[in-house]
Amino acid sequence: QLQLVESGGGLVQPGGSLRLSCAASGFALDRVVIGWFRQVPGKEREGVSCISRSGGTQNYADSVKGRFTISRDDAKNTVYLQMNSLKPDDTAVYYCAADSMGLLFYCGFGGGYEYWGQGTQVTVSS
Repeated sequence: QLQLVESGGGLVQPGGSLRLSCAASGFALDRVVIGWFRQVPGKEREGVSCISRSGGTQNYADSVKGRFTISRDDAKNTVYLQMNSLKPDDTAVYYCAADSMGLLFYCGFGGGYEYWGQGTQVTVSS
């Protein structure tokens, strides 16, 4: 059974850092595109970052470029989202998701993600 489990959220002060983890089971990460999304109550879900099946392509939302970094550890079957210079506007529930039909050398934030984790809360506040 395909499953994604996020962890690493919490409360952090503005300017601080957090690292989110997305542990996958039931499939190997080189078979899927993994995306990170976030959602605030009352707002649409926003794509934050993604990594292609090959692992060689990463994309970021303009709002997080230069601050967030996505990476993958195939041995641990885990994808990470390193978040630096956090701002109050980064406060949201963060979800990782898998697209089993994703491309080898591309990733995006379209509607092809079929598998979702339960989410982890990130709160940036002083």
